[in-house]
Amino acid sequence: MSAFASRLREMHTPRVWAVVGAVGLLVTLLPLFGLPAHLVPLFGKFLCFGIAALAMDLVWGYAGILSLGHGLFFALGGYSMGMYLMRSIAGEGVYRSNLPDFMVFLDWKQLPWYWHGFEHFGFAVTMAMLVPGALALVFGWFAFRSRIRGVYFSIVTQALTYAATLLFFQNAAGFGGNNGLTDFKRLLGWQLAAAQTKAMLYTLTAVTLLGTYLLCRFIVTSKLGRVMTALRDAELKTRFCGYESINFKLFAWVLSAMLCALAGALYVPQVGIINPSEMQPSNSIEMAIWVAVGGRATLFGAVLGAWLVNGGKSYLTAALPSAWLYVLGALFVAVTLFLPDGLVGLSARIKAKLVARANARTVPNAQTAPDVSTVLTVPTLATAAAATEPAPPPT
Repeated sequence: MSAFASRLREMHTPRVWAVVGAVGLLVTLLPLFGLPAHLVPLFGKFLCFGIAALAMDLVWGYAGILSLGHGLFFALGGYSMGMYLMRSIAGEGVYRSNLPDFMVFLDWKQLPWYWHGFEHFGFAVTMAMLVPGALALVFGWFAFRSRIRGVYFSIVTQALTYAATLLFFQNAAGFGGNNGLTDFKRLLGWQLAAAQTKAMLYTLTAVTLLGTYLLCRFIVTSKLGRVMTALRDAELKTRFCGYESINFKLFAWVLSAMLCALAGALYVPQVGIINPSEMQPSNSIEMAIWVAVGGRATLFGAVLGAWLVNGGKSYLTAALPSAWLYVLGALFVAVTLFLPDGLVGLSARIKAKLVARANARTVPNAQTAPDVSTVLTVPTLATAAAATEPAPPPT
């Protein structure tokens, strides 16, 4: 029990634990505090983005791997859940066919082999985690063994995402083409349009977000997390100490991809649609902006950045639709130039300046006040030295 308590203290101080618990409880029970029904899915979507931001902060903030392909993992998790939702309404579509409506429209005669099994919820959830994880494992193995890093790794991940986007846009791929998957009705027998189902999905997403935060915090405060941070700051020196960088990078990369896919799986039933636009490179860039705005290597700052940026996006796309992209670009430039540590780092800077000013006010007062030890000791030593000094010889 003492070891468990000490481990908790390593993760957070008791005061911070109290804040995390209070915020987590408030966010989870928000629908019970009079949140309007039409805002429940919107806030649930923000919670999903918070999970994706944690995944990005884990791999970028602590492992130093800037990925511009996390939108692909997010969308793969969403497509897995969307395929289950489409299979769960077989025979209830517009064409009353066991095939999804878009397949009937495209004159498909039978279900593709990779759609089999998605009528089961457990299989769909497993695939939502396994497929992105396997893709990240294979891609990361070759990339890290080839010593691809820095901006080159970012470019390669962006190219991978763009190629996948072009594939899913094709009708022949069997994923709905440009329109994607939509017209969902039920999840495990619960009507998605019902207010209780929306509140249940929101609560489940909030609990998942809290669990993801605790998992990431547990990792980054462990020896594994310290090695990841060392690889981020000085990879060659860390490798010289005997730590193989490929294994640690691959762990962070695969875990981050699976967490991002989990966010996508929770996102789809609350939004009601998944299409290839969710995996386009610009979405991955936005994830990096969330983390940069909130603060890298802070976890909490990543969630805060995701909420603030997407809240501003929801407001500005309705109030000023043509100005949102300019605001997003200006925000990223401003953070890069003036807030390199993000909003969380800004609070630390303000606190440091206040402490420096307080010290500057106390230092002059301390200098003007006489030092008692000096006042009493120096004359005494001078007197003793004069008393013991021999008299000059007579002339």
